[in-house]
Amino acid sequence: MNFPAVDLGIMAEHLPTHEGVISKLKIFKDIVDNQEIKKLLQLNIQMLREHVRAMLELIDPDHNGEVKLAELPDMDLNTEMLNLSEQEKDIVLEARAASKLMGSDNFNSALMMKDMNVKNIHIQMAYQDVRMQVLYNMVVEHVNGDFTPHVTEAMQSKTYEKYKHILKE
Repeated sequence: MNFPAVDLGIMAEHLPTHEGVISKLKIFKDIVDNQEIKKLLQLNIQMLREHVRAMLELIDPDHNGEVKLAELPDMDLNTEMLNLSEQEKDIVLEARAASKLMGSDNFNSALMMKDMNVKNIHIQMAYQDVRMQVLYNMVVEHVNGDFTPHVTEAMQSKTYEKYKHILKE
């Protein structure tokens, strides 16, 4: 497959990032005791390895044809088993941040890519990163790991009234 240089450059930059994140997640997996978090980290590692496989297949000059990204398997978290140490909470927060950054990077990269197969694969990767972030969010919320402030209904109504005219523009 012969594709634009920009696509190769972006993937050449992504691959060492994937290598580093996979390495970090493997270290985290060795540190944590909680089996649910171990399963979640393993799923994340498998997903990132699949992303690497797809990028290498795209880069391989001997490969012809469309490259497909494997689906991310569903995972059921047993929230009853989420009694985490402070270190495990920190690891989940860091893994969630990594998923968020990888998703953002994959999506922004897709916007710059020229080859449609390369572009679509990276959009799918971004979606899978978001799915991982959602799984980590479930853990964070269960263990009260962060705080999300909410606005008042009055503030929402005021904002709505201010901008509803745009629908008539």
